[in-house]
Amino acid sequence: MDLRMMGFDSPLFSALQHTLNAADDSDKSVSVPTRTYVRDAKAMAATPADVKEYLNSYTFIVDMPGLKSGDIKVQVEDDNVLVISGERKREEEKEGVKHVRMERRVGKFMRKFALPENADTDKISAVCQDGVLTVTVEKLPPPAPKKPRTIEVKTA
Repeated sequence: MDLRMMGFDSPLFSALQHTLNAADDSDKSVSVPTRTYVRDAKAMAATPADVKEYLNSYTFIVDMPGLKSGDIKVQVEDDNVLVISGERKREEEKEGVKHVRMERRVGKFMRKFALPENADTDKISAVCQDGVLTVTVEKLPPPAPKKPRTIEVKTA
């Protein structure tokens, strides 16, 4: 809408028009969630996990029935984010078999966990046994208490 066409040529109305146009442009720059983001959000919501803290470690427990170790990926991103991801694939269709109901989830899964500062990201182990993935992150030893430092007093 051009306010000059309506006879409003003053600087005040010009500034108002500029502000309104800027507001319209800012609405266009708001990003809509991408398909990948939505898919990853669904994958994270559908992957429940238990997290335990022990004296010397953190343990992440995720149920993964029917998955092989090659279907599961455990990574550390940005030096402090533990990422557990993978994909559960659909069974091959056999001739003469008709699915009456399919309730088990198939597709990608993912969970991200921000690790605390005392997590030793160099000492992470992952074991999948009986359909349960257990990822153990060792804790760093607590820092040694700082000893008081003596400063020699000199005479002038």
